[in-house]
Amino acid sequence: MAFTNPYLQGVYDGLAKRNPEQKEFLQAAEEVLESLEPVVAAHPEYEKAGLIERLVEPERVVMFRVPWVDDAGKVQVNRGYRVQFNSAIGPYKGGLRFHPSVNLSIIKFLGFEQCFKNSLTGLPMGGGKGGSDFDPHGRSDAEVMRFCQSFMTEWYRHIGPDTDVPAGDIGVGGREIGYLFGQYKRIRNEYTGVLTGKGIPFGGSLARTEATGYGLCYFAKEMLADAGKSFAGQRVVISGSGNVAIYANQKATQLGGKVIAMSDSNGYIVDENGIDYKVMKEIKEVKRARIKTYLDYVPSAKYVEGSAGIWTVPCDIALPCATQNELPLDGAKALVANGCYAVAEGANMPSTPEAIAYLQANGVLFAPAKASNAGGVATSGLEMSQNSMRLSWTFDEVDERLHNIMVNIYKNAAAAAEKYGCKGNLVVGANIAGFEKIASAMMSQGIV
Repeated sequence: MAFTNPYLQGVYDGLAKRNPEQKEFLQAAEEVLESLEPVVAAHPEYEKAGLIERLVEPERVVMFRVPWVDDAGKVQVNRGYRVQFNSAIGPYKGGLRFHPSVNLSIIKFLGFEQCFKNSLTGLPMGGGKGGSDFDPHGRSDAEVMRFCQSFMTEWYRHIGPDTDVPAGDIGVGGREIGYLFGQYKRIRNEYTGVLTGKGIPFGGSLARTEATGYGLCYFAKEMLADAGKSFAGQRVVISGSGNVAIYANQKATQLGGKVIAMSDSNGYIVDENGIDYKVMKEIKEVKRARIKTYLDYVPSAKYVEGSAGIWTVPCDIALPCATQNELPLDGAKALVANGCYAVAEGANMPSTPEAIAYLQANGVLFAPAKASNAGGVATSGLEMSQNSMRLSWTFDEVDERLHNIMVNIYKNAAAAAEKYGCKGNLVVGANIAGFEKIASAMMSQGIV
């Protein structure tokens, strides 16, 4: 694409020249910078201060080897990453992803997005992201423990409750967080809220597991209400079957919707009677089985090989909750052709730029991930607050705070879009609303 603002064009060209192989990161940077054109035009001081050049460069990147021994006694070596992107408004905050696809480009894109997402929550959290190309699937608990301990043995020196507070992401759930926390406590000889997503007995927050899926639906509810619509009686398709997807199913159902399709990396299921989130929870969280197993519980459901086809299932509302770039242009065309009028992103950057443009051009209500999936990190921030105060809130207290945060994110994104002449464009609105807070802090703190 070509920017209309020569300053932003120059920044992006420089970024692309320095990072030609980092396609995910460049995609995220391009999308954000494009949205910021009206803001940068209104604030020439940003160019003078080199603010955008500083914004797109992480403050720190840590990359390290993670040696560990598997159950067969064989030495394995993985790669660990932590990108500490921006700390202008608070300590770095962002998840850890353990998946074979993890590379520096993906971690940088996630860290960059996290800056704006965290800003939108209204909580004092900067942006960061980390992970490893380690795959926990098929590994024993003992292997996962040894990997996590080795990972933390290097990593502990770069994090802390007032420096960098990681959380979980793909491949990093309660088990992994527990092992990481135990090793941090062991090495540092201190008990602090250095990780979020912890177990309830050792400082975790109620409602954290449900937070991203619940928050997605709270945001979508506000977006739908502004258009005179709601979840009530609507057919909902959710990609994915992990943490976000399961609890998005639960909340969408509570709000009156009927979730008729969900997927995993192998394929997808369609249940016209509505997919029971409890069954999905049993399959994925207890049995750790493939989604096809749903047919053992509900024989009347249909299973289709290949996850990409889920967007061909006719629906009113689509919630992409699996992974980045899972909703391509063809998927967007299929959704529009079948009458889908709202898409809210539950995963990080799940829609390609072409898909987003097509959906918006065809009048589909569109909620971008950095706003609509911010519920997880918002509740992580609430866990940090509880740890700092040495107290625990009830599930309902956390849920109420989460609900209020998501409503405010929607209102702020919608207001920012309207302020800069892009009413209804929540992609632009979310980017601008998140950026303005960070920019103000960076300008106040000098050239650092």
